[in-house]
Amino acid sequence: MSIKPPFTDVEIKTQPHGFYKDNSLPIALISKSIMVALVIWALVWPANANSTLGSWNWRLLESFNTFYIVITGLFFFFLAIIALMPRTGARVMGTPGQKPEFSNFSWFSMMFGAGLGVGLMVFATAEPLGLWGSNPLVVAGEVAGNTEASLQSGFRYTFLHYGFHAWAIYVVTGLSLAYYAYTRDMPLTIRSALTPLFGKMLNGIFGHVVDVLGVVATILGVSVTIGYGVSQFVDGMYAITGMEWMMNMEGDAPAPGKVGLVSGLVVIMGLSIISAVSGVGRGVKYLSNLNLVLSVILLMTFVIFGSFAFAMSSYGSAFIDYILNFLSLSFGAYGPQSAAEFAAVLPEAAAPYADALRSGATNAWGSFDGFKSGLEGEAAALPDDVLQQVYAAGEPGRQFGWQAGWTTFYWAWWIAFSPFVGLFLARISKGRTVREFIVGCVIAPSLVRFAWMTILGGTAIDLELSGVAEGTIIGASNTAKLFVTMGEMLDGGLLSALTIMCVVLIMTFLVTSADSGILVMNTIMSGGSQETGIKHRIVWGLILTAVIGTLLVAAGENNPMDALRNAMIIGALPFTVVMGLMCASLAKALYRDGLREKLGLLQDSPAE
Repeated sequence: MSIKPPFTDVEIKTQPHGFYKDNSLPIALISKSIMVALVIWALVWPANANSTLGSWNWRLLESFNTFYIVITGLFFFFLAIIALMPRTGARVMGTPGQKPEFSNFSWFSMMFGAGLGVGLMVFATAEPLGLWGSNPLVVAGEVAGNTEASLQSGFRYTFLHYGFHAWAIYVVTGLSLAYYAYTRDMPLTIRSALTPLFGKMLNGIFGHVVDVLGVVATILGVSVTIGYGVSQFVDGMYAITGMEWMMNMEGDAPAPGKVGLVSGLVVIMGLSIISAVSGVGRGVKYLSNLNLVLSVILLMTFVIFGSFAFAMSSYGSAFIDYILNFLSLSFGAYGPQSAAEFAAVLPEAAAPYADALRSGATNAWGSFDGFKSGLEGEAAALPDDVLQQVYAAGEPGRQFGWQAGWTTFYWAWWIAFSPFVGLFLARISKGRTVREFIVGCVIAPSLVRFAWMTILGGTAIDLELSGVAEGTIIGASNTAKLFVTMGEMLDGGLLSALTIMCVVLIMTFLVTSADSGILVMNTIMSGGSQETGIKHRIVWGLILTAVIGTLLVAAGENNPMDALRNAMIIGALPFTVVMGLMCASLAKALYRDGLREKLGLLQDSPAE
C-alpha cells in the first residue's frame, strides 16, 4: 500500500518592499476594506447600522442557533476522542523526541493568564448573579429566580459558558495551528489548518479568504472584549472619582455613557498601541506578570473577606451537577417558535387572543407576573388557570430566546476570540503531545475559571441571599457589579485601595488583550511570521479603536454594546464553518499520519 506525503507547500506571497513589505497584500487590503466599510457605515448612518445589524443578527440566530450549539458540543467530544485514542493522543507536536519548550509550571501559568482576562473581571460577579436570576430552569418555571432553589442551576450554566466548551473552542483552533506548524513545519496561520482537505487551493484566493475570516473574527471578538472592559473601566473610574460626566444617570442605576466609553477607549487603545509597538518581549510579558500578581491579590481579598465557605460548598455541588448534565448542556438546542406553533397549543379560551398573548408568553426575560400585568383588554380578563396554560405554551419560545441571547452569544464570542487565544496556545505548546495539549488546555484553565467565578460570584450571591446587599448588587449594571459587591463587602481605605487596584487590573488586562490581538492580526497577514512591522501594529490599533468607537456610538444610549455584540455574532458564523473544517482536516491528518507510521514513512513518536 502506498500513501502520498502530506501537502506542506503553503505559499503566502508577501510584498518584497514598500508599505506592505513582508505582508500579504490581498489579506491586508481585504481585511482593512471590510473594517473601514463597517466604520464608515456606523459613522455616517449610525441608526441604520445599529438597526440593520440587529435585524441580521436575529435572522441569523433564528436559522443558525442550533448549528452554533451543536457544533460547539461536537468540538469538545472531537477533542476528547483524539485525546483518548492511544496513538493520536501520544503524537508529539514537533519532531520525534522533541522536548516541551516550557516547563509544566510556566506552561500552566501562561494558560491561566490567558484565561483570567477582561471577561472574567466583567462577568466574575455578573455571570453567576445573572444566571441565578434567569436560566432555563427559571424560564421553564421549575424554580424561582434569585432564590436558594435556583443557585445550583445558576452555577450549572455559569460553568457551561466558561468551562470545557469554551476552552474546547480555543483548543480546536490552537491544536490545528500547532500540529501543522510543528510536525510539518508549515506557517502558523489559519489556512495551514485546512491543507489536508484543500491542498494547493489554499495557495490562491481561497486561502486568502480563510485568513481574512480569521482576521475579521479576531477583530470583532477582541472588540467585544474591549467594549465590555472599557465599560467596567469607566464604572471603576466613577467609583473612585464620582465624575458623572462619564455616566448615563437616567436609568435605575448609573451606567457608562457614550462620552465616558469613548474617552476610556481612547486612553486604553493609546496604551495598547504603545505596548504593541514595544513588542511581546517587553509590553505583553511585563503586563502579564502584573496581571497575575494583581489577580492573586483580588482573589485572596475575596477569600479572606468574602463568603469563601459558601463559595467552596457551591463549587463542589455545582461541578457535580455540571458533569451530570454535561451531555444535555452540549446538545440541547432550541429553535424559534412560530406564531402558528404557539397558537396550535393554546387552550381554546385563549385562541382568539393569540396575537396579543404571544409576545409576553415568549419573552425570555420576563416572568409570569410580568406577562399578566402586561396584558390589556379582553386578554387580561382571562382566568389565571388559562393564563398559566398560555404561559406554558410559550416556553419553547422563551427557551429559544434565552439560549440565543445568552449561550449562543458566548459561543460566538469564544469562536471569534479563538484565532487569538488558539494562536497563543499554539505558540507556547511546541513539544507537547496532543493529549497533553488537549487535557492541559481544556481541563486545567476551566477549573481555575470555575474557582474564580464561584468565589467572586458566590460572595455576591451570598450577600444578596443573606439580605446584606438588599438588591443593590442585582440592580447594578453588569460592569458595575464587581465594584458594588466590594462596596458591600469592605469599607474605608481598604475598599478605596482595592477599587483602585481593580481599575489598574482592568486597564492592564485591556491593554494586554488589545496589543496581543493586534500582534495576532499582523501574524496572520504576514503569512505566519512572529516578527511584524511596527507601522502595521499602529495601523491595526487605530482601526480597532475606530471599529469599537463607531459601533459604541451607533448603538442606543441604554444598550451601547448592542451593535458590537450583533456584529460579532454575525462575523463569527463564517469562522465557525472554518473551525468545523479544521476538525475534519485534523482528523484526516492524524489518520493519514498513523498510516504513514505503520508503513515506516514517519518515525514513531516517543511514548509519553
